[in-house]
Amino acid sequence: MRRIFTLTPLFFCLIILKGFAQKPNESYQYHIHEAVSPLTVDGIGDDPAWNAAETAKDFFMITPMDTSFSRSLTDVKLCYDKNNLYILVINHKVIKGSLVVESLKRDFSFGKNDNFLLFMDTFDDKTNGFSFGANAAGAPWDGQQGDGGTVDLSWDNKWVSSVKNDDDKWVWEAAIPFKSIRYKPGITRWGINFSRQDLTISEKSSWAPVPRQFPSASLAYTGVLVWDVPPPNPGPNISVIPYAAMKMTKDHVNDTPAKYKPTVGGDVKIGLTPSLNLDLTVNPDFSQVDVDVQQTNLNRFELFFPERRQFFLENADLFANFGYATIRPFFSRRIGLGVPIQFGARMSGKINKNWRIGVLDVQTGSSDTLTPRNNYAVFALQRQLLARSNVRFIFVNKDATNYSLDRHAATNRYNRNIGAEFNLASAKNLWTGKVMVLKSFTPGKSGDDFTHAADLKFNRANFFWQWQHEYVGKNYNAEVGYVPNAVRMGYYKISPNVGYLFFIKDPRIISHGPKLVNNTYWDKKFDLSDREFILSYNINFINRATISVYGAENYVRLLSPFDPTNLGKDRLPTGSEHKWKSAGFDIVSGPQNSLTFLASGLFGGYYQNGHRNNLRAELGYRVQPYVAITMAANYNDIRLPEPWKRTQLWLVGPRVDVTFTNSLFFTTFMQYNNQADNINLNARLQWRYKPASDLFIVYTDNYLPENMRVKNRAIVLKFTYWLNL
Repeated sequence: MRRIFTLTPLFFCLIILKGFAQKPNESYQYHIHEAVSPLTVDGIGDDPAWNAAETAKDFFMITPMDTSFSRSLTDVKLCYDKNNLYILVINHKVIKGSLVVESLKRDFSFGKNDNFLLFMDTFDDKTNGFSFGANAAGAPWDGQQGDGGTVDLSWDNKWVSSVKNDDDKWVWEAAIPFKSIRYKPGITRWGINFSRQDLTISEKSSWAPVPRQFPSASLAYTGVLVWDVPPPNPGPNISVIPYAAMKMTKDHVNDTPAKYKPTVGGDVKIGLTPSLNLDLTVNPDFSQVDVDVQQTNLNRFELFFPERRQFFLENADLFANFGYATIRPFFSRRIGLGVPIQFGARMSGKINKNWRIGVLDVQTGSSDTLTPRNNYAVFALQRQLLARSNVRFIFVNKDATNYSLDRHAATNRYNRNIGAEFNLASAKNLWTGKVMVLKSFTPGKSGDDFTHAADLKFNRANFFWQWQHEYVGKNYNAEVGYVPNAVRMGYYKISPNVGYLFFIKDPRIISHGPKLVNNTYWDKKFDLSDREFILSYNINFINRATISVYGAENYVRLLSPFDPTNLGKDRLPTGSEHKWKSAGFDIVSGPQNSLTFLASGLFGGYYQNGHRNNLRAELGYRVQPYVAITMAANYNDIRLPEPWKRTQLWLVGPRVDVTFTNSLFFTTFMQYNNQADNINLNARLQWRYKPASDLFIVYTDNYLPENMRVKNRAIVLKFTYWLNL
């Protein structure tokens, strides 16, 4: 096993030369020129300036097949002036009058909407960029791209958009300020691609062709946006985003008087250069952020919830994507957890074409005398290598600024992490991988305080495989990170998987095939502690529906006591061994119909020779484009011997999204979780009265399920304003 772990660099040496290949879609070039006359963004596209602009057309199909031109005809025009990049898109309809949209909600679900998206590699590095677009009803989409094309829709900025719809076509027109994006000054080549989804005919297409195994957002397959002159310098780029909020809270359990708390604060965004940004925040308030979707936790480890707070989002991949999903040295949700953030600063972006930098510093207060005030500092550096690969370095520091051994003995005075990783991405994205090493520094913990992990993945349309291995030392500690498996007190892990797809000619099915996944853990003595085998068979339909059936085999040797119901009952002892087999299915309907659904089931064994049945379902109905209703339910029936006996866990979450217009939204979300013994109700009204400026009214209740008695209640009124100086 140790030999396998030391062979990691050799795996990468075998394919590293592939990174020098030429840009796949170099021949797809769009030449952009300055607008010859003023433009009005109204979704009509009749301004004379558009007559002089070049047209991108003849899109290629991505799915269901990637071997022909698209049946959905699309025409795209671009131009610019000293302030904005303009885009006009005419989406011709194959079937007259057709329209499939979920709602007018901003940053809509890609798979459930007819849409057009623009992907811009503004640094021409095939790794980082920006995405803008709209669905066919006019709901806007914007996100920041990282790691070769992943779109972070939490990113939000200031721009304008308009859509007009008729029987034959829908037209999208937008103006994107140069101040709202980051790019390298002086260059005349950007990577660019256009993506169109027409759910009526179950087709996705792009201007520069993208193989069907990759998302249309993949920056490896962009064409070239050729500027007649370098894009204009946006000039002074300073945005001030103040807020004012009033919050009322009441503790009904202790029957204390209602508390009213007015707060003011805000953010400042300063463009140090067109590609480097400074974010400042003072007394931030995140009360308007969407509530987390609760999960039934039958795991021995901590659950993951994504970051949603705006301050942490720009260039978030520099900080958050270091490591793996379960080995993260930095996880921003550790900051401000139950304590106020007093102020913070982030500088992030490009120094030049090859170097990116991220620096973050945040100071938190304390909630009581037993909690110290902490300062969090992070430094991240990334160097582009080869065609699309990079090497990264990170340093994470948590320091208690008022540490007292008498009052704060339960916490560490400091915790630090330092690490480096190499990320491989070949020119055509067929090979991807990572090699990583991290070391922590904690008072009283030294020796075996590092972690190493690596993976290598090959992905063709019909055949894919991946190898991943991990080692986490028993003293490795990432207090500002997310390493849930570290509670194993040091482990080795391998995770190989392989799959194959048979593509067939059938009016309903596009492909089917098997996939095998293995996850195996050993303790420090190389004694087996966990093993999981999953063999599945997957069917993909032309209308985007999927069906998967699988069988699994599990072995667990507990390294610490564990309650298999996570209800605070008796715990299984350390060292006890458990084996079981199970089978299950997953079904997801196509998105075209107004009524959609997904269903999954798991049936089989469980800890202590017990039995577990799990059923999960989600039913959605839309009255397009104004109302989307979702009902989700998760049921677990666990049967164990004494003292647990039978346990039934319910998690039910109805949600209603009402989009009155593309600037006025109402969302209400209820979650009943009997594992947490709680019913949560959250309702949020958002009025985007100007681009990136909002008025929020947020109402939150928590109830006791047995008698619907209110535990606590909160009402927030919040006003934000985005001002460009």
